[in-house]
Amino acid sequence: MKRTYEYKIPPIDLDCGVTITQYVMGAKWKPYLINCMTKGVHRPVDFQRMIKEATRRVLVQQLGELEAVGVVYRVVHDTVPMKTEYFLTELGETLVPIIRMMDAWGNEHRGCSTRWGMS
Repeated sequence: MKRTYEYKIPPIDLDCGVTITQYVMGAKWKPYLINCMTKGVHRPVDFQRMIKEATRRVLVQQLGELEAVGVVYRVVHDTVPMKTEYFLTELGETLVPIIRMMDAWGNEHRGCSTRWGMS
């Protein structure tokens, strides 16, 4: 007998701003992708060069998730080879101060990284 599994996604607590923010940005590379866009990086191949630890597939998946929630929009140029670029929407621009604060906090506490098991 073949088993089937039903995946249940728990509802999002819309009364909690942290939960909503985590839903939008809560993947390993999403904040980094947004940060890259603020620095003029817009093409998947360039994201891959900046984020060597991530696979292209994962980056494109996370860009798609950011697009689905309205944080970025995609432009596909009708060229050979095809060229795709991602840009922050007006909503996405509102995340930039948060990303900058995360960057500042990380730089300020860089010395603690050994305590967290990072070298």
